[in-house]
Amino acid sequence: MAAASTGPRDHIERIRRERYYIGREEKNPLAEDIHQAVSYLSEELYSKDVHFLMELIQNAEDNKYKEGVTPSLEFVITSKDITMTGASSTLLLFNNEIGFSPANIDSICRIGKSTKKGRRHLGYIGEKGIGFKSVFLISSKPHIFSNGYQIRFNEEPSPDCNLGYIVPEWVESNPNLSDIQNIYGSSKSLPSTTIILPLKSEKELTVKKQLSSLHPEVLLFLSKVRQLSVREDNDDPKLNTVSQISISSEANYQMRKNLNAESYTLHLAAHEVDKNDEEACSYYMWKQKFPVKPESIVKKRMEVEEWVITLAFPSGRRLNRGMKLSGIFSFLPTEMVTGFPFIIQADFLLVSSRESILLDSPWNQGILSCVPSAFINAFVTLVKGADDAPSFSVPYLFNFIPVKSSSIPQLDSVRLSSKEKVAAEHIIPCEPYTSQRIFCKPSEVSRLIPAFWNVLIKAQKFGVDIQSLHSHGRYIVNSYFDNKEYDQVLGFLGVEYVEKAWYGKFIECSNLAKEVPDDIYVVLLHFIAHNWNNCFIDLPLLKSLDASGCVSLLSVRKATNGCQRLCIAQDDDSISWLIKWNQELITASNLCFMPESTQKALRVSRGVLDWLQESVNLQLVSVEDYGSKVVKALTDRRLVIAFTHFLYHSLINDYASNWCIGQLCSSLPIVDDYGHVTVQRTQVLMPAKVSKWAGLLGSNPWRAERYVVLCTEYLSPWAFAGTYTSEGQILRFLQSHLKATDVPYVYPPDAAFTTVYSPLTKENAFLLLEWIRNIRSKGINKLQNFLNCIRTGSWLKTSIGYKPPSESFLPSSEWGNLLQISSVLVDIPLINQEFYGKNIWDYTEELKEIGVRFEFQQASKYIGKHLMDLAAHSILTRGNVYSLLRLIRYLREKQLSPESLIQSVKDSRWLQTSHGYKTPSESILLDSEWTIASQVSSLPLIDTNLYGKEIVHYKTELDLLGVLVGFNRNYQLVVDNFKMPTSFTSSHATIFILKCIRHARAPDKLIEKTRQMKWLKTHLGYKTPSESFLVASEVCLLNVVNGVPIIDEGFYGSGITSYKEELKKIGVGVDIDDLSKVIATQLKQLIASSSVTSKNVLALLACYRKMGSKFPTDLLAFTHHEKWLHTRLGFRSPKDSILLDTEWESISSIASLPLIDGNSSFYGHSNEIYNYKNELKDFGVVVDFKRGAEFVIKGIRIPKNPSVITRANVLSLLKCIHNLKGKMEVLPNEFMKSISKSWLKTTTGYKSPGECLLFDPKWGLQREDGPFIDNEFYGSEITSYKNQLKEIGVIVDATGGCLLIARHIKFHSDITAVSRVYMHLSEFKWEPENEAADWIWIPSGSGGGQWVSSSSCILYDKNHMFGSQLYVLDKYYETKLLGFFTTILGVPHGPNIQDYCKLWCSWEASLHHPTVLQCSAFWEFIAKHWNAKTEKLLLGCISKLPVQKNNEIMLSNKQDVFIPDDLLLKDLFDKCSDEAIFIWYPSTSTPALSRANLNKIYISIGVRTISEAVENDESFTAEGANVREVDPGSLVSKDGLLRIVLAFLCDTSLATSSAERHRIVNNLCNLQVLELDEPITVSYKLSLATGKNLIAKASKMFRWEKDNAKLFVQSIDGSKRKRGSIEFATFFADVISQGLLFEMSDQIAALSELIRLGCLLDFEEDAVEFLLKTKNLQLFAEDEELLSSISTSSKV
Repeated sequence: MAAASTGPRDHIERIRRERYYIGREEKNPLAEDIHQAVSYLSEELYSKDVHFLMELIQNAEDNKYKEGVTPSLEFVITSKDITMTGASSTLLLFNNEIGFSPANIDSICRIGKSTKKGRRHLGYIGEKGIGFKSVFLISSKPHIFSNGYQIRFNEEPSPDCNLGYIVPEWVESNPNLSDIQNIYGSSKSLPSTTIILPLKSEKELTVKKQLSSLHPEVLLFLSKVRQLSVREDNDDPKLNTVSQISISSEANYQMRKNLNAESYTLHLAAHEVDKNDEEACSYYMWKQKFPVKPESIVKKRMEVEEWVITLAFPSGRRLNRGMKLSGIFSFLPTEMVTGFPFIIQADFLLVSSRESILLDSPWNQGILSCVPSAFINAFVTLVKGADDAPSFSVPYLFNFIPVKSSSIPQLDSVRLSSKEKVAAEHIIPCEPYTSQRIFCKPSEVSRLIPAFWNVLIKAQKFGVDIQSLHSHGRYIVNSYFDNKEYDQVLGFLGVEYVEKAWYGKFIECSNLAKEVPDDIYVVLLHFIAHNWNNCFIDLPLLKSLDASGCVSLLSVRKATNGCQRLCIAQDDDSISWLIKWNQELITASNLCFMPESTQKALRVSRGVLDWLQESVNLQLVSVEDYGSKVVKALTDRRLVIAFTHFLYHSLINDYASNWCIGQLCSSLPIVDDYGHVTVQRTQVLMPAKVSKWAGLLGSNPWRAERYVVLCTEYLSPWAFAGTYTSEGQILRFLQSHLKATDVPYVYPPDAAFTTVYSPLTKENAFLLLEWIRNIRSKGINKLQNFLNCIRTGSWLKTSIGYKPPSESFLPSSEWGNLLQISSVLVDIPLINQEFYGKNIWDYTEELKEIGVRFEFQQASKYIGKHLMDLAAHSILTRGNVYSLLRLIRYLREKQLSPESLIQSVKDSRWLQTSHGYKTPSESILLDSEWTIASQVSSLPLIDTNLYGKEIVHYKTELDLLGVLVGFNRNYQLVVDNFKMPTSFTSSHATIFILKCIRHARAPDKLIEKTRQMKWLKTHLGYKTPSESFLVASEVCLLNVVNGVPIIDEGFYGSGITSYKEELKKIGVGVDIDDLSKVIATQLKQLIASSSVTSKNVLALLACYRKMGSKFPTDLLAFTHHEKWLHTRLGFRSPKDSILLDTEWESISSIASLPLIDGNSSFYGHSNEIYNYKNELKDFGVVVDFKRGAEFVIKGIRIPKNPSVITRANVLSLLKCIHNLKGKMEVLPNEFMKSISKSWLKTTTGYKSPGECLLFDPKWGLQREDGPFIDNEFYGSEITSYKNQLKEIGVIVDATGGCLLIARHIKFHSDITAVSRVYMHLSEFKWEPENEAADWIWIPSGSGGGQWVSSSSCILYDKNHMFGSQLYVLDKYYETKLLGFFTTILGVPHGPNIQDYCKLWCSWEASLHHPTVLQCSAFWEFIAKHWNAKTEKLLLGCISKLPVQKNNEIMLSNKQDVFIPDDLLLKDLFDKCSDEAIFIWYPSTSTPALSRANLNKIYISIGVRTISEAVENDESFTAEGANVREVDPGSLVSKDGLLRIVLAFLCDTSLATSSAERHRIVNNLCNLQVLELDEPITVSYKLSLATGKNLIAKASKMFRWEKDNAKLFVQSIDGSKRKRGSIEFATFFADVISQGLLFEMSDQIAALSELIRLGCLLDFEEDAVEFLLKTKNLQLFAEDEELLSSISTSSKV
């Protein structure tokens, strides 16, 4: 609709009249549809109210602005109702754009007619044409004032046309421009466009909240809008509730053409008016372009050929006002928080709410795949771009690397890819030691531990050289970068710390340990200590003083494993003392001390000392420690003596304490009286010549026990280490500290000595007793051997000669004489008190210790022992026994206790009994009470035949000795000695045995013995207790089985019943339960032997009926679990049996069931068993059909011939399955396996359940469409068992039945039936078992057809190219079925890349000439799907390519087709030959079929360019030609030309040295320029695969012969040169560039372009200078000097 010739109001009226029929009589037929469409889109398009705000900012960005205007957008919210719509708040938008055009007005009055459509590649960022309409979410009547337009819209349908949203109304007033100006501010000019939105009441708070939370980074990626503000306008400012903010941005740009990128710094500032707070942040922006990948192209972005990706790197804290930090922008922020330290901006496709991008979109995925490349380019530029940046400023930039995983998993690939790219760059700054900066790959660098950096920094101050820092296999990270702040970044990049071995190499190489003073040396040791590793073990590190006092370095290995150990003094006072004595004892100490200054420095660092002690075994040596070390190494006799003097003088000079010296003396070696050095000793004895022990013991008897006698050298004077010791001082020292001693103070070993085996003098006897006294005071228990030799040695004088103390007595006068008179059997040795005198009584305790006895009881024991010795030798006579008994009686009569005598004899076997010799306590004195007991036991009775009957007169004495006199209820003794008689037991003996069981303390053994023997009399003879019962004979259970033995009460009398408990203990059954167990056992035996009869069964049932609840539990358990009931399947337990009735007949023919048949021969055809139905039910027998369903499941037997199965059989089976409801969740596997045969009758024959369907007319199928169950055979009742059929596997639902329906489809050949089945399968989401199978029916014209696979089909062939290759389904089937083919069977919509390749191959084979349409369609498809896979396919299949001749496309061999990259060559060969040799291009180009895109494809599949394929012949001779030499200064030595060449070579990227640059320029200056009248001709030859050669010739203006430094120039007159200046400049630039840079062929084109431009400018100085600046090229000082010298020489 044209509106240019009318005013704004006329334009609006025309829209209302012509588009919406307002003022016209007829009604708009589309009015309601348009209204509903707009209403739906406005409410559903976006999920959040924020959309309207973003859309309006987006519209402002897409608007056009006048040059010189700073694009701005202002939001003002006011409580003034300037629209008079009743709104409590109104939002106004002010935008200084150029204003609405008529086309813009037309657009917002329509649906989907945005003026931005198709213009995204021009920078428009708006997405959908309905964007403005989203304001209806917050305002029902939006107003627009712009460029003379004053209109509003209403969401309510207009009464004039019944349409809302898009019908404009002219605004006369409310508001007018003055109302708007008052709110905007009267002092400011009103912007060209104002949008007024009276807010809906329910949206007011939401809008205010969204305005208050406007993100300050919203301008970050907007290319136009530079200022944005939000404020509130109320008469009373206190009523303001919206946070007011003003946001602005500024940018500085820098282009980087080599990367197709630009970078700039953007300064963003946000001023919050309410808080009077202004925040600012600078962002380093990197914008780079990437070509759109073919596989990422989507319909919405078809016109876009390049992705523009911008990355923003914030310098400092980002602006956020406390809101989420968006990580992804699509020009405006989304709500996606990536977690990356930079922001990603690109033209992403968004979800409708703008909250996030579409992560599964190929377009967005393609953009994200380019982000890592953009990141690495930006990052490298940031890190390396500032050459003069200080080292400490670079590491901060590494915080931009995305180390942490993104909270959005799909973005993590961006992070990982970025990591890979960073890892491949030389990007890590290394520690410099000169001004040259060094960058390395992360894999090439390593870190140092911070503590080592501390050492290096301190060492550098003392001039230590660290240039070898990078000389040990790794580059070292810059010290400013190598700190904890960057741990995560360095770890992410895989930069690890150097191996520990590196430190050792550096320390040794730089000689750190010796070069640094002691305080830094300690710091170095501290580092080694905290980072110890075995690689340091051989590092010369530890300072020590050698034997001459010089400092040397020891390695840890030498210090720990060497012959000498490192040490320092524990305190300063003892250093000189230890050094002095160490010189004397060094061969024993093997210690070397660290220098004194080092020791003092070490004392400051406790940690280093601890490490030296723990890891290096540094010893902090005190005098005690030193002594401990030396004392262990003493083997030399002289050193032992010297060390003893060291100890003595260390004590008296206060270098060591008494306790310390005592400790050292405890391990001090001794030089003994043989002159041997001995370390191990038990005790030290005084030298023999000054001792008492020699008089008592003779020589040293305990040498083997390490009792050492001191040598006499300890008595002599000595001088060591300049210190003198006088005679006797060392011996007194050893007595005090080594405990050198003498008898009687020696503590002896536990060993014998020989002198006590001979009589001792009185003096030695008392010396020995005194020695024993001293020993007892220290503890004598461990000296048994020592004491035994004293106890058993015959050295003590007695009344009967010298005897051992252990055999001697020292009696009192009262009992000594009495004992000699009374005892005629023993002579007792008494100590001779006349010899020893009264003093012997002073040593009573010592005499007792060595065995001397003093008491009467001891004498009694002595007598008893003597008698027992006689008994042991079998010489104790009858008379001796009576003498003993009489002695006991005599002692009792004299009031003397015989206890000791009795105790000495009572435990020996000397008393003769019926069982041989026994101890008294094992013997019994026989009397009448033991008579019955002796019949059933074997007891040791005293032998009256030996001792006579008078033995009974000594009952008292025998009782004292322990003999058992009298029975006294000794049942236990009988039990312990029980012996069953060999003949049958009498009734009295039986009763006595039962009494023993009752009264014995532990009758278990007796019970066990009686259980195993047949000694109880029953009515069936003698039986074992376990076979016998004591029960009443009238018990009914006895009728069930025969042969239960009952105890004979007539034999034993009624008294036997009083011993039920005892009988029960030995196994006799005494109650019904016992009897029931035996009956159950016998029944089991009958079952085992298949001997159960109907009599047993019926008797058991009758007994159960009679006893009722008193029926024994054991027997009841038997009846429930044992197989005692006879069925058709043999004997079964009740729970496994069924009582037969008529209901079971219909199922029994297809199931094997355990039926109890009362009419069977087993039950005598009597049917009596049916009388016990209730009892059988109690036992668990199934007596009704409903409860027996499980038996049918277990016993199902499907006949091999399914035709014998009747309708009743099947229905009965289904009824059984129905009866299982609630008992089984699923049917057993065995049952399902049994019914898996074909036995159900269907419309297609007998099938297994899993192959059947239950017909349902709702499915839309006919019965012949699948294997449906035959309702005619089974009747309608079959459908009532739908659930049971489902349980056995029959398919009863449409979805589950799809598989069978699909399998059956191939029985159809009618396309109507096939389509019907396809519709069913589609409706119920069928999934094929094998998608590649032949599922698709292709009908033929004759009524037949064939089944084919989806791989040979496509849905559409829009270009009609594949009819001979593939089946196109839209030719055969209705459109509604095509979706089924693609979604279910995987039929592609169209041909794929392989299909296109096959098509091309068929064209090649058939010599087909494709049409332009076909060829274009083919290569457009290839271009849109171009990737590595496509390239590989084409390389393998395409051998011919298209060329065009006479307006016809032909296919020619690939080797004979060329890309015309050189149009001059193309023109030459087109003119000289009729051959079509150049590749075909379409006449009209699309983005996919652009020549650049096609060339990339052609080159990839092997097509050569004409420039690389052609061979040129530049052979030339000047003979016969008119040759003139020309001044080089007029052509090749021009200052401008030389300046261009030098500046080009100075480019740092070429890294050309000054000498090389000057050599190249001199080659140019030294050329001899020769002019020819004849043309210089070049010949081009093109060899074809056919063997044919095409020749083309052309003239050249120049030729450079490098070998003889000559440049030939074709003579050209001035006018011709001027006319052909571009031609001249081009050829001249080419020949000079090729001649100079033949070794740098990749740079020839760039230099040629510069020279060509310079030539066109006639190499004028100012023009050349400007040209070089535009290329960022300049000369170095030395190059300027060269130019100056060339210019000077040329002037000369």
